[in-house]
Amino acid sequence: MKLFNAGAMRRATPDARLTAANDLVQRTLAQHGLAAQSGPMGASELPAMPSINDFLSKLGAAPSSPAGPAADIPAGARFLNDTFTCPAGSRSFRTYVPASAAAGASGVVVMLHGCTQTPEDFAAGTGMNRLAEEHGFIVVYPAQSRRDNTQSCWNWFSRGDQRRDMGEPAILAGMVQQVCATHGIAKDRTFVAGLSAGAAMAVILGETYPDVFAAVGVHSGLAFGSAKDVASAFAAMAGPTAAPLQKKTHIPTIVFHGTADATVHLSNGDAVIKQAQDAGPGQTLETLENGSHGGRSYSVLRCASASGQSTLEHWTVSGLGHAWSGGQKEGSYTDPKGPDASAEMIRFFFEIPTQGA
Repeated sequence: MKLFNAGAMRRATPDARLTAANDLVQRTLAQHGLAAQSGPMGASELPAMPSINDFLSKLGAAPSSPAGPAADIPAGARFLNDTFTCPAGSRSFRTYVPASAAAGASGVVVMLHGCTQTPEDFAAGTGMNRLAEEHGFIVVYPAQSRRDNTQSCWNWFSRGDQRRDMGEPAILAGMVQQVCATHGIAKDRTFVAGLSAGAAMAVILGETYPDVFAAVGVHSGLAFGSAKDVASAFAAMAGPTAAPLQKKTHIPTIVFHGTADATVHLSNGDAVIKQAQDAGPGQTLETLENGSHGGRSYSVLRCASASGQSTLEHWTVSGLGHAWSGGQKEGSYTDPKGPDASAEMIRFFFEIPTQGA
């Protein structure tokens, strides 16, 4: 799964600029030793030095699933289509309202897909709608516009999309606020998670809109301010070579990353945790747990405040590639082995005390 593409350079239309971008891709690939692979588990290599279009459509990815039903919808549930528009722009989105929320929803979870994925594909792969039925929360699946990124990647590497009241953060935060207002959901029950480019954007939302989101889930993502353009994005994906921007906001964060991720290096998960620790409470209680599930071993670092409230969880899954841990085969970029990232994120989110507690 690539985390950016030529859509980020949508204003650079002349052929000369596209050629220069292709040269940049080739030089950066060689410099950083990025392995372009295909398949949800990165099993086969692509030819060396692809064109920019080939590279951006195939790096570390399998074709996304068709935009069909994400899952069987039980009686009483709704999977709605809608569009949100504000001064910063417009995006479509889907909202899953479970039958179990008929008497009132327990919260809202925003799920940001990765590149080439769709809301339907991401819902199928993560199994989040099933968890929504179990726990009574609403799921919002924003859809990236191909007009704004030709491979449907969230523009996490663009400076204009890393700030409050600008670009994609403003659109996504406004969209979520509208859904929360419709269903009467408070900020302390509103959460955001994502995969890859979606995970990087989830980190940005947690930093720029802590008044909207109560916690962040990061799967195979990158730290806030890891890149400022396409060239630095390539470098960051291969492993942070420059210090990311300093976070000012502490927000509870859960991170999943695989040791075999050939698209976004494992060290990026470490960088997300370090940022969160640096912005968090000065003293924390830390525990380390080792285990195995579905044939994959893992380690979990848990951090809690002096009062016992969870502040961070860092799941490192051995042998996991660039794919959603414990995911469903119906979606792309999933690995059915390993701990269930969806279930663990939901547990982490809803264990956070409400403001009235």
